[in-house]
Amino acid sequence: MELRHLRYFITVAEELNFSKAALKLYTAQPSLSQQIKDLEDEIGVRLLNRTKRKVELTEEGAVFLEQARLTIAQAEKAVRMAREVHLSKQQILKIGFITTAEVRVFPKILPTLRMLYPHIKVDLQILNGLDHYRALKKGDLDIVFSRQSFDDDEIDNFVVLQDTLALFLAKQHPLAQLATIPLQALNGVDLVMSKANSYCVMNKAIAEFFEKHHIQPHIQEKSDNLVENIAVIEQEMSCSILPQYLDPFIKLDQIAVRPLEHELPPLNLFVSYRKNNLSFPMQKLLELLHQHFELMKYA
Repeated sequence: MELRHLRYFITVAEELNFSKAALKLYTAQPSLSQQIKDLEDEIGVRLLNRTKRKVELTEEGAVFLEQARLTIAQAEKAVRMAREVHLSKQQILKIGFITTAEVRVFPKILPTLRMLYPHIKVDLQILNGLDHYRALKKGDLDIVFSRQSFDDDEIDNFVVLQDTLALFLAKQHPLAQLATIPLQALNGVDLVMSKANSYCVMNKAIAEFFEKHHIQPHIQEKSDNLVENIAVIEQEMSCSILPQYLDPFIKLDQIAVRPLEHELPPLNLFVSYRKNNLSFPMQKLLELLHQHFELMKYA
């Protein structure tokens, strides 16, 4: 008896129809019928009563179905546990990150990590939402580079660096002719902002800056990421406030970058991880971070 015989029987018992079960199992009906007959012959009891009109479980079949389900569940658990042990031996480091970490942090630490410790597998997961705190707590992520710190006694937060903001705009935009943009000039101007949750901290900082200086641009939440922002302002002759680190990476003929007369608020890049995560990959990653950056403890 093999596990596939149990899976075949469970499917037939659930469908009570050989044709439907065969379709679900991607096999031919005659072959499925033969597999069930072979199973009954091996056990020595009839599990199903079959007529031209219907299929029914026998009392013996009902008991066997319950135990077959338990056997399949236990087999799947065994496979899952074996895979988890294998993954632990591979020493996987699961990193959640936003774009600024990919551009400003990873090039300084990941090549060295991979060169010195090639057995460490780095799993990079870009953060597109606000659920990275839950992922960090559950262990789905080992370390997170984000705009947020977490108020949790089990988590350490450090400021890795700060990003400055600037006004990106189409070169044909009237304001692009100015070396420095007066704040009042932004009143009523179309300002493109990213609507994705991962940019909510930046959007909030920008909104508070405008409120403080009594500026009311026309906010347009059109894009899902910073690259789309660039495309929109080029196409629609509009502007956007973005991290200045993007400047060297775009260098588009139709895009200009200008400072405002009042300095925009800086954005912290935080690194956060569980205090009790003392795995070898984590230790080595943190050592490299401390070598290349002046990490500031964030209370």
